[in-house]
Amino acid sequence: MSRKKYEAAIEAILFTMGGSVELGKIAEALELEKDETKKIIDGMIRRCGDASSGVQIIELDGAYQMCTKAELYEYLIRIARQPKRHVLTDVLLETLSIIAYKQPVTKMEIEKIRGVSSDHAVNRLVEYNLVCELGRLDAPGRPLLFGTTEDFLRSFGVQSIDELPVPSRVQVEEFRQEAEAEMNLKLGI
Repeated sequence: MSRKKYEAAIEAILFTMGGSVELGKIAEALELEKDETKKIIDGMIRRCGDASSGVQIIELDGAYQMCTKAELYEYLIRIARQPKRHVLTDVLLETLSIIAYKQPVTKMEIEKIRGVSSDHAVNRLVEYNLVCELGRLDAPGRPLLFGTTEDFLRSFGVQSIDELPVPSRVQVEEFRQEAEAEMNLKLGI
Protein backbone atom coordinates (compact mmCIF):
# COMPACT_ATOMS: atom_id res chain seq x y z
CA MET A 1 0.00 0.00 0.00
CA SER A 2 1.30 3.49 -0.80
CA ARG A 3 2.05 6.11 1.84
CA LYS A 4 -0.97 8.14 0.64
CA LYS A 5 -3.23 5.11 1.21
CA TYR A 6 -1.83 4.64 4.73
CA GLU A 7 -2.44 8.34 5.45
CA ALA A 8 -6.00 8.05 4.13
CA ALA A 9 -6.58 4.97 6.31
CA ILE A 10 -5.20 6.72 9.41
CA GLU A 11 -7.33 9.77 8.70
CA ALA A 12 -10.42 7.58 8.33
CA ILE A 13 -9.65 5.72 11.57
CA LEU A 14 -9.13 8.90 13.60
CA PHE A 15 -12.13 10.67 12.09
CA THR A 16 -14.47 7.73 12.60
CA MET A 17 -13.34 6.80 16.11
CA GLY A 18 -13.68 10.38 17.34
CA GLY A 19 -11.67 9.80 20.51
CA SER A 20 -8.00 8.95 20.80
CA VAL A 21 -6.67 5.74 19.27
CA GLU A 22 -3.51 4.03 20.53
CA LEU A 23 -0.55 3.88 18.16
CA GLY A 24 -0.40 0.09 18.51
CA LYS A 25 -4.03 -0.31 17.41
CA ILE A 26 -3.50 1.92 14.37
CA ALA A 27 -0.33 0.01 13.44
CA GLU A 28 -2.14 -3.31 13.86
CA ALA A 29 -5.03 -2.16 11.66
CA LEU A 30 -2.58 -1.05 8.96
CA GLU A 31 -0.42 -4.17 9.42
CA LEU A 32 2.66 -1.96 9.92
CA GLU A 33 5.31 -1.66 12.58
CA LYS A 34 4.70 1.00 15.25
CA ASP A 35 7.80 2.99 14.17
CA GLU A 36 6.64 3.17 10.55
CA THR A 37 3.09 4.10 11.62
CA LYS A 38 4.45 6.84 13.91
CA LYS A 39 6.53 8.32 11.02
CA ILE A 40 3.42 8.48 8.82
CA ILE A 41 1.36 10.11 11.59
CA ASP A 42 4.14 12.61 12.37
CA GLY A 43 4.13 13.64 8.69
CA MET A 44 0.37 14.06 8.84
CA ILE A 45 0.68 16.20 11.99
CA ARG A 46 3.14 18.52 10.22
CA ARG A 47 0.89 18.79 7.16
CA CYS A 48 -2.18 19.54 9.31
CA GLY A 49 -0.22 22.39 10.89
CA ASP A 50 -0.64 24.22 7.59
CA ALA A 51 -3.10 27.14 7.78
CA SER A 52 -5.20 25.57 4.99
CA SER A 53 -6.31 22.70 7.26
CA GLY A 54 -9.14 23.04 9.74
CA VAL A 55 -8.22 19.92 11.68
CA GLN A 56 -5.19 18.73 13.53
CA ILE A 57 -3.93 15.44 14.85
CA ILE A 58 -2.80 15.55 18.46
CA GLU A 59 -0.85 13.02 20.48
CA LEU A 60 -2.22 12.07 23.87
CA ASP A 61 -0.02 9.72 25.87
CA GLY A 62 0.84 7.34 23.03
CA ALA A 63 -2.53 7.72 21.32
CA TYR A 64 -3.70 10.03 18.53
CA GLN A 65 -6.85 12.02 17.99
CA MET A 66 -8.16 14.17 15.17
CA CYS A 67 -9.76 17.40 16.33
CA THR A 68 -10.61 20.92 15.21
CA LYS A 69 -7.95 23.58 15.56
CA ALA A 70 -8.65 25.78 18.58
CA GLU A 71 -8.50 28.99 16.53
CA LEU A 72 -11.54 27.79 14.54
CA TYR A 73 -13.84 27.14 17.53
CA GLU A 74 -15.70 30.41 16.96
CA TYR A 75 -17.10 29.00 13.69
CA LEU A 76 -18.25 25.84 15.43
CA ILE A 77 -19.97 27.93 18.08
CA ARG A 78 -21.74 29.99 15.40
CA ILE A 79 -23.03 26.90 13.62
CA ALA A 80 -24.12 25.28 16.89
CA ARG A 81 -26.14 28.37 17.79
CA GLN A 82 -28.11 28.31 14.54
CA PRO A 83 -31.62 26.97 15.02
CA LYS A 84 -32.00 23.38 13.93
CA ARG A 85 -34.55 22.61 11.27
CA HIS A 86 -36.55 19.51 12.11
CA VAL A 87 -37.73 17.41 9.21
CA LEU A 88 -40.91 15.45 9.72
CA THR A 89 -40.81 12.30 7.63
CA ASP A 90 -43.94 10.37 6.68
CA VAL A 91 -43.30 8.01 9.60
CA LEU A 92 -43.02 10.91 12.05
CA LEU A 93 -46.13 12.62 10.67
CA GLU A 94 -48.09 9.38 10.86
CA THR A 95 -47.01 8.80 14.46
CA LEU A 96 -47.64 12.43 15.39
CA SER A 97 -51.15 12.33 13.94
CA ILE A 98 -51.96 9.17 15.92
CA ILE A 99 -50.75 10.85 19.11
CA ALA A 100 -52.60 14.09 18.35
CA TYR A 101 -55.93 12.38 17.67
CA LYS A 102 -55.74 9.61 20.29
CA GLN A 103 -53.96 11.35 23.18
CA PRO A 104 -53.21 10.39 25.84
CA VAL A 105 -51.87 7.28 24.13
CA THR A 106 -49.25 4.60 24.91
CA LYS A 107 -46.54 3.37 22.53
CA MET A 108 -48.31 0.01 22.44
CA GLU A 109 -51.50 1.65 21.17
CA ILE A 110 -49.52 3.59 18.55
CA GLU A 111 -47.77 0.40 17.43
CA LYS A 112 -51.10 -1.43 17.24
CA ILE A 113 -52.43 1.24 14.88
CA ARG A 114 -49.23 1.52 12.80
CA GLY A 115 -48.44 -2.18 12.82
CA VAL A 116 -44.72 -1.59 13.47
CA SER A 117 -42.44 -0.50 16.29
CA SER A 118 -42.72 3.21 17.01
CA ASP A 119 -39.93 3.71 19.56
CA HIS A 120 -37.71 5.72 17.21
CA ALA A 121 -40.55 7.89 15.91
CA VAL A 122 -41.91 8.69 19.38
CA ASN A 123 -38.41 9.41 20.72
CA ARG A 124 -37.71 11.75 17.79
CA LEU A 125 -41.02 13.59 18.32
CA VAL A 126 -40.15 14.00 22.02
CA GLU A 127 -36.71 15.31 20.98
CA TYR A 128 -38.41 17.83 18.64
CA ASN A 129 -40.66 18.85 21.57
CA LEU A 130 -43.82 18.12 19.58
CA VAL A 131 -44.77 15.29 21.94
CA CYS A 132 -44.23 14.81 25.67
CA GLU A 133 -44.82 12.25 28.38
CA LEU A 134 -48.10 12.96 30.15
CA GLY A 135 -47.77 10.37 32.89
CA ARG A 136 -48.34 6.64 33.21
CA LEU A 137 -51.36 4.49 32.51
CA ASP A 138 -52.76 2.79 35.61
CA ALA A 139 -52.33 -0.70 34.15
CA PRO A 140 -49.80 -3.55 34.44
CA GLY A 141 -46.34 -2.34 33.51
CA ARG A 142 -47.48 1.27 33.96
CA PRO A 143 -46.77 2.28 30.32
CA LEU A 144 -46.01 5.91 29.52
CA LEU A 145 -48.75 8.08 28.09
CA PHE A 146 -47.89 10.57 25.32
CA GLY A 147 -49.59 13.72 24.14
CA THR A 148 -48.84 16.82 22.11
CA THR A 149 -47.10 19.96 23.41
CA GLU A 150 -47.61 23.69 23.02
CA ASP A 151 -44.85 23.61 20.37
CA PHE A 152 -47.04 21.19 18.41
CA LEU A 153 -49.96 23.64 18.58
CA ARG A 154 -47.72 26.55 17.51
CA SER A 155 -46.15 24.52 14.69
CA PHE A 156 -49.52 23.54 13.26
CA GLY A 157 -51.23 26.90 13.86
CA VAL A 158 -53.96 25.75 16.23
CA GLN A 159 -54.82 26.97 19.72
CA SER A 160 -55.99 23.59 21.00
CA ILE A 161 -56.31 20.01 19.79
CA ASP A 162 -60.04 20.66 19.43
CA GLU A 163 -59.17 22.77 16.34
CA LEU A 164 -57.55 19.85 14.53
CA PRO A 165 -59.42 18.96 11.35
CA VAL A 166 -61.85 16.09 11.68
CA PRO A 167 -61.66 13.65 8.76
CA SER A 168 -64.96 13.02 7.00
CA ARG A 169 -66.50 9.54 6.89
CA VAL A 170 -65.51 9.34 3.20
CA GLN A 171 -61.85 10.10 4.05
CA VAL A 172 -61.86 7.54 6.86
CA GLU A 173 -63.25 4.91 4.46
CA GLU A 174 -60.61 5.81 1.84
CA PHE A 175 -57.86 5.50 4.48
CA ARG A 176 -59.23 2.13 5.55
CA GLN A 177 -59.30 0.86 1.96
CA GLU A 178 -55.75 2.12 1.31
CA ALA A 179 -54.51 0.43 4.48
CA GLU A 180 -56.21 -2.85 3.54
CA ALA A 181 -54.77 -2.70 0.02
CA GLU A 182 -51.31 -2.02 1.43
CA MET A 183 -51.62 -4.94 3.85
CA ASN A 184 -52.75 -7.22 1.02
CA LEU A 185 -49.68 -6.19 -1.01
CA LYS A 186 -47.39 -6.93 1.94
CA LEU A 187 -49.04 -10.28 2.52
CA GLY A 188 -49.03 -11.14 -1.20
CA ILE A 189 -52.79 -11.57 -1.42
